[in-house]
Amino acid sequence: MNQKEDGGAEVLGLVDEHLDSVRERLTDAQYELLLTRLRALADTPGGDARAVLRAFQAVRLCLVPLPFDHPVREALDAVRFAGAAPVGHLAVLRTQMLLARITADPDPPPETSAVIAAVEDRLLRAPALSATEVRTRYRGAAPPAELIRLADPDLGDRYPEFQFEPGGPPYEVVLEVNRVLLADADPWGAADWWLSGNPWLGGGPPADLLGVRPDRELVGAAVALVEGA
Repeated sequence: MNQKEDGGAEVLGLVDEHLDSVRERLTDAQYELLLTRLRALADTPGGDARAVLRAFQAVRLCLVPLPFDHPVREALDAVRFAGAAPVGHLAVLRTQMLLARITADPDPPPETSAVIAAVEDRLLRAPALSATEVRTRYRGAAPPAELIRLADPDLGDRYPEFQFEPGGPPYEVVLEVNRVLLADADPWGAADWWLSGNPWLGGGPPADLLGVRPDRELVGAAVALVEGA
């Protein structure tokens, strides 16, 4: 991902970055349990948001024995206080790639990289505004940080169009939901939530329900994801 990762993925990335010291600071039994929990997270159906969150929480508990000043433990505390959690099935795919590296496989499964690329391509093909168009709406001022901004390798920053009222500013409920989903940290995960089917909302993409379903239902579905309700 080109964008800053969500809190859960940041923890997983730090485990990868500091794997040697994580191994040194955990007992053999603790380390084996960590690997077991990572495998469980990697095998979790990405569409089951509750199961993803539960599996990540299990991984997090395995890392609690690390010293308080260890980078991974510091990130754990930051995730706990911020209420951040993996969003959607991209977290599972990231875990699969991490586990491939941990188990001494230098290359992630080709299908995993292909799936991530396909998800990103699907999200980038959704109608979007360019950075210039968004700045024009804000008369040159910086748009709200809560807006989802996706980095297109060919077209630059793109803002999915569903976030905006026709010809106007963003929907207030979109900004509220994006804050819940930590869209500034994980724009890809937040975009995937809005643009994929959602079982809590009858199976359709939440983006299609703006102005159709009550705002509180959209916010509630996002909160349920993050809190594992």
